[in-house]
Amino acid sequence: MEKKLAEYKCNTNEAIKLKLVRFPEDLEDDNTTFNPEYSHQVFGDDEVAFGYKGLKILLYYIAGNLSTLFRIEYTSKVNEKFDCVEADDVESKIREIIPPGFCTNTDDFVCLLEKEVNFRPFGMLLHTYSVHNEEAGEDITYQIYKADMTCPGFREYHERLQTFLMWFIETASFIDVDDERWNYFLVFEKYNKDGATLFATVGYMTVYNYYVYPDKTRPRVSQMLILPPFQGEGHGAQLLETVHRYYMSSPTVLDITAEDPSENYVKLRDFVLVKLCQDLPCFSAGNLMQGFSQEMVMEAQQKLKINKQHTRRVYEILRLRATDMGDAEQSRSYRLDIKRRLIGPYKKKQRELAKMRRCLRPEELTNQLNQIDLNMQHEQLEENFQQLVSHYRRVLERLAQA
Repeated sequence: MEKKLAEYKCNTNEAIKLKLVRFPEDLEDDNTTFNPEYSHQVFGDDEVAFGYKGLKILLYYIAGNLSTLFRIEYTSKVNEKFDCVEADDVESKIREIIPPGFCTNTDDFVCLLEKEVNFRPFGMLLHTYSVHNEEAGEDITYQIYKADMTCPGFREYHERLQTFLMWFIETASFIDVDDERWNYFLVFEKYNKDGATLFATVGYMTVYNYYVYPDKTRPRVSQMLILPPFQGEGHGAQLLETVHRYYMSSPTVLDITAEDPSENYVKLRDFVLVKLCQDLPCFSAGNLMQGFSQEMVMEAQQKLKINKQHTRRVYEILRLRATDMGDAEQSRSYRLDIKRRLIGPYKKKQRELAKMRRCLRPEELTNQLNQIDLNMQHEQLEENFQQLVSHYRRVLERLAQA
């Protein structure tokens, strides 16, 4: 019995089928389908839906305005074979995150698709750029806009857009859109359809403007997502740089931060900030070789709204570029400079140990000493240094190609 019931378990990351539809033929084209990275926030930690065989959860979005088709398909349901066994209510779980007004049949969805020619991006145009598409053999144009909830139709559009967060950001949550301190930055692709210019949603970022006493704000990046069909094309860097440049021009902005940044976001931020900082006078090769300075902190903060911690990382990356690592003295100087920063947490442990020597009984001190292995600390320090340099080199390689 248990073995047969197990056949009715479906991996929801595989069952959910997402599309960004431009043309009616996209509906039947498997190449336009993509799957979530996560579904635990909707279907639980196991990311499983029980009660179905061949389960397909179709969530198709019109590429521009994101009008939605939602439909569930399956080949068999558990209560058709077993009495008193209920299948999970998949439809209710999806309805909790997608706004009302979606289509449930293809004909209605195609009718909406025909009206897509009227869709235009929301808000104020900030930046236009192009990316060469090898497959199409042409340059494709993209635009970045800043929007807010006063833009007609934007609230409803954002309700549809934010549903993607649940599938691609591990700890995503919906924001309070009635709070006016939110800013929204949107990326769109321009494309042609039957001679008309249309726009497809590429990704977006939300930024919250925190108040800093007495008269400043500190914009904090909250959510950032480039939709999977567009990932790996440089749109994240374009978006982050555009947002930085937008806030750089404001005299009331102190600096720009991020809320719980992911590892990928930190890599992206390193690249963008190094690109912005590399031409500042304080980051000349001569100044870099003299070490990290208050001048770097001041210039990066005043001109680019970059805080001290991020400026330090920029300095380390640019100093690596200026350092001849084949030169023993230059290499040693760079290594010691980075390790002096990295050793901070270890020195804190040493200070704690000194306090313990004065306060703890001998047996308690022995237990603490066993947890602080100095040789292991040195090994960890060297490993951290090598990982950091490896990451910095990748940033510099990307910078050289930009």
